[in-house]
Amino acid sequence: MTASAEERLVTQLQRVRRFHQARLDSPELAAALDRLALWQARRLDATYADLARDARYADAIAFFRTELYGPGDFSRRDADLARVVPVMVRMLPRGVVATVAHAVELNALSQGLDRALLEELGIDAALSVPAYCAAYRACANCRVRARQIALILDVGRALDRYVRKPLLRRTLTLMRRPARIAGLSALQGFLERGFESFAGMRGADHFLATIGARETALMDDIFGGNRAPFPDPMG
Repeated sequence: MTASAEERLVTQLQRVRRFHQARLDSPELAAALDRLALWQARRLDATYADLARDARYADAIAFFRTELYGPGDFSRRDADLARVVPVMVRMLPRGVVATVAHAVELNALSQGLDRALLEELGIDAALSVPAYCAAYRACANCRVRARQIALILDVGRALDRYVRKPLLRRTLTLMRRPARIAGLSALQGFLERGFESFAGMRGADHFLATIGARETALMDDIFGGNRAPFPDPMG
């Protein structure tokens, strides 16, 4: 039987909660993950510098970099989300709940991939492009990497679709004060930034096609043995 959107969301929230707890239990792991996340965020900055310079796409690039790839602890946001799941299921269309579940799955999957990389690299290892690519290949998780890219595109397409529905955007605005009162401001801010970044594009087809093509090509290059498919992000 196929799991419901609510069940998938709860499952993914449980995954990210375990990852957050592991960070809390090990400051050394948390610091290593932050270093890796910053390094990868700098790689994204270079890969998508052309989109970031375009006013139409700059906010969306910043949203993906900051909210999904950037260094930092998102435990507050995810705890907010866990608290509000029953309300979301009652108030929002099933498709919106499914999109949130995909976004949380993307977050959990990305955290898992980062931990796998660190296991190969070594928690204290210096980062370089050849070392990163070697660890990436050693993980032998091409299908999971492809799933990560697919989730990015799924979430992006859904956001692009929903921002064209005025009722949903008005509902999100009306939730602002109740969310603050209920202590859910971190989640509210995340949702608003996602909606606004896609609303400003007035159509995300080119943006998402570019991300899909570049990330897939980069994945294929690394698994194909390329030791330097991109410049040193910190160089």
